[in-house]
Amino acid sequence: MKNSMKILVVEDDPYISELLDLYLSKEGYKVIFAADGEAGLEQYYDKNPEFVILDIMLPKQDGWEVCKEINRDERSVPILMLTGKGESYDKVRGLELGADDYVVKPFDPKEIIARIKAILRRTSPNAQKNPSLMFLNMTLDISQYRLVRNDEFIMLPPKELELLYYLASNENHVFTRQQLVQQIWGFDYEGDNRTVDVHIKRIREKINDELPHWQLKTIHGIGYKFEVNE
Repeated sequence: MKNSMKILVVEDDPYISELLDLYLSKEGYKVIFAADGEAGLEQYYDKNPEFVILDIMLPKQDGWEVCKEINRDERSVPILMLTGKGESYDKVRGLELGADDYVVKPFDPKEIIARIKAILRRTSPNAQKNPSLMFLNMTLDISQYRLVRNDEFIMLPPKELELLYYLASNENHVFTRQQLVQQIWGFDYEGDNRTVDVHIKRIREKINDELPHWQLKTIHGIGYKFEVNE
């Protein structure tokens, strides 16, 4: 389906830029390019894109600084970061600076398209958070703090249920441990980030999440996501 959404690509590798231009244009997106961080911010404020694909290693101003600047904008434009293979620190830092997701180079352009569509679904103003989530064999109702799996009521303490609900309501999105601590326990929480690991372990023990259609997945060196296999 064609659309006219503007996507800003901030990338200094001409080969990657041309590849993204080819695939994004086929999807109907209007693509704007910048080859360094300073030019990227100029294009961002001049062209008002609705989505940003941002490389980390850029001339003049790196992707970290560009990401921080864009996230100061009240428009809350989604950001997909491009990172090097195996750079866990880059992934964690990008997510904590406000990026919505990341893709590791080298990548399949089709994966970029899929990630863009998934982010847009999550961040759409029309995407209302449903107090009741259903995943084939599981129903999670946060308004009643109730979890039912295979018609069986499963008792979870409030924090475990809140953690599961938050991950499940943002399916396939990777969160760092720090992001989960801040969301579930609050910014003034003074405990260890490993409390997330403990809660995830307890949730897994109670709901047996190793199922073919969804699971609580560990992203090594980063954090967790609720992965749904369509």
